[in-house]
Amino acid sequence: MSYSDFSIADLQDKFQLTFIEDQMLFPAISDYQLPEAFKAMLLQFIPLALAIDTEKARSELIVAPFLAQLKLSLKDISLFSGIEFNVDKNLGLAGRCDFIISKSREQYRLDAPIVVMVEAKNDNIKSGIAQCGAEMIAAQRFNAEKNNHLDTIYGCVTTGSLWRFLKLSGKDFYIDTQEYHIQTPEKIAAILVYITVGDVSQ
Repeated sequence: MSYSDFSIADLQDKFQLTFIEDQMLFPAISDYQLPEAFKAMLLQFIPLALAIDTEKARSELIVAPFLAQLKLSLKDISLFSGIEFNVDKNLGLAGRCDFIISKSREQYRLDAPIVVMVEAKNDNIKSGIAQCGAEMIAAQRFNAEKNNHLDTIYGCVTTGSLWRFLKLSGKDFYIDTQEYHIQTPEKIAAILVYITVGDVSQ
């Protein structure tokens, strides 16, 4: 079993998660200003990614550049893409993750604390929620093993064009009632900055 094999029932039964699905997680967050050159590039990449319409194209042309820009803007974080994240194979908390963001500046190896897990999907946000949830549980355990406890781990499932955010606090698993569209990139950027460093001031 690996992250991609998890169902919502697995998260509830194996890890006793309580699902909370009626809250808007970021009701009053201000936009985060992105460089004009990046926004212009994104506007060119989006139609190409949507025309190719594969998970790989959406990930490489929209999601990866977006998260790379986050890394360049914040500096004191690390970003990993497509790495194996094996925490507990007996529990199925193993496999390859699309994107991992850590508050550690260490870029040559993954170190705690992991703060955000991002899972890219081709066209179905819902299908990625359980997978991302399992990755968030693994991140929670990874941090604890490194004696770097965090109250909250965030996650995101995205098709590139739509972004849905998740939050794991203890055993409470929140699914944001809102989906954010890539046509509002500065709102998505603001949420990513907030869940990574807790501050959207520039």
